[in-house]
Amino acid sequence: MKILLISLGCDKNLVDTEEMLGLLASRGFEMTDDEAEADVIIINTCCFIHDAKEESIQNILEMAEYKKKGKLKALIVAGCLAQRYRQEILDEIPEVDVVLGTTAYDQILDALDAALVGRTEVRIADLKALPMVKTKRQVTTGGHYAYLKIAEGCDKHCTYCIIPKIRGAFRSVPMERLLKAAEELAEQGAKELILVAQETTLYGKDIYGEKRLPVLLRELCKIKGIRWIRILYCYPEEITDELIQTIKEEPKICHYLDIPIQHANDEILRRMGRRTTKQEIIDTVEKLRREIPDICLRTTLITGFPGETSAQHEELMEFVDEMEFDRLGVFPYSPEEDTPAAEMPEQISDDIKQERQADLMELQQEIAFANAEDMVGKEVLVMIEGKVVDENAYVGRTYRDAPGVDGLIFVDADEELLSGDFARVKVTGALEYDLIGGLV
Repeated sequence: MKILLISLGCDKNLVDTEEMLGLLASRGFEMTDDEAEADVIIINTCCFIHDAKEESIQNILEMAEYKKKGKLKALIVAGCLAQRYRQEILDEIPEVDVVLGTTAYDQILDALDAALVGRTEVRIADLKALPMVKTKRQVTTGGHYAYLKIAEGCDKHCTYCIIPKIRGAFRSVPMERLLKAAEELAEQGAKELILVAQETTLYGKDIYGEKRLPVLLRELCKIKGIRWIRILYCYPEEITDELIQTIKEEPKICHYLDIPIQHANDEILRRMGRRTTKQEIIDTVEKLRREIPDICLRTTLITGFPGETSAQHEELMEFVDEMEFDRLGVFPYSPEEDTPAAEMPEQISDDIKQERQADLMELQQEIAFANAEDMVGKEVLVMIEGKVVDENAYVGRTYRDAPGVDGLIFVDADEELLSGDFARVKVTGALEYDLIGGLV
């Protein structure tokens, strides 16, 4: 029996998908990436913003067509959309057999058994739970890097965000579980660990009574085979001096932080339910750059939040211009039902949101291109990702580049390199967001 598992949304969702793949592999199922061949299709969905929700629904509808044709024996919908709209999915898409919530993915084998004998089920576990999967994850990222989800859920309750309602409160994964998982990933060939959660900086506060991300990082650095450790999703108000010193002192930790700030106007930040002010963000960024001069900082912004004025947008533009973030993503505000922001007055038109997003991205493009030009002439350590077809060149990433969201470096090389190899490269040119270099 062949199974197709489609993973949508974020890297945290991808970890859940890989856990399910491990369980399915333990039962001996064969995987396929061709829906026409599949006997069973499982879709791990996302519904964080409107576009993600639409993508998830479209995938379910497309796969339901295979069920109608009679080839497909079972269609299972898992993840965030399943958690949020479980009954609507079953009512409106009768081809779906089982709906599996965000904390019930460890029940995938039972769900599949139910679907194959014709039972329609909704499996929703307690949002206080942390699913426990004892089989090895089936890593889908190529093996040389892997995501390590260190916590589930979120306690922040930003006014635009639905995550706490579909993922639950913040729950750290016990350190011994994480270290065991990291060792297994290293044994499978992972050389880079990318720490993810809705918020990584609060790790440990709920189970140990204090933030223990620095402790976790130091323990992970001891694992043989791991060369890089990258930290994503650090809320600026939770970045401590201890964390900064740990990043500074441990050579395996990439000098790279993802710090989602969302805006720079104090009134907008307050209405978003954020817990920082503009000045506090500036202070945090300045401290990071002072303590770790070569740090690469990524952030994300939301534009067109309800009530955002032209003056507030201009303030954000000036802030981006002054701060010169190395990496930056901008999302038009998406009103999500059951969130306070969706009920706020002065909702902004999609046209204005798109214009403001374009303004910010055009400004950031100038900053990013200038930063790329500044790299020319420098030597960097590169993790090789693959070979350029029909050329003596490879593509890779520096410590400044998280997979899937940042740039790449194209490396001229006469010798053979493999994915996951590390190489010293001299940067010889810049292509907008990407770099060109040659082996040292």
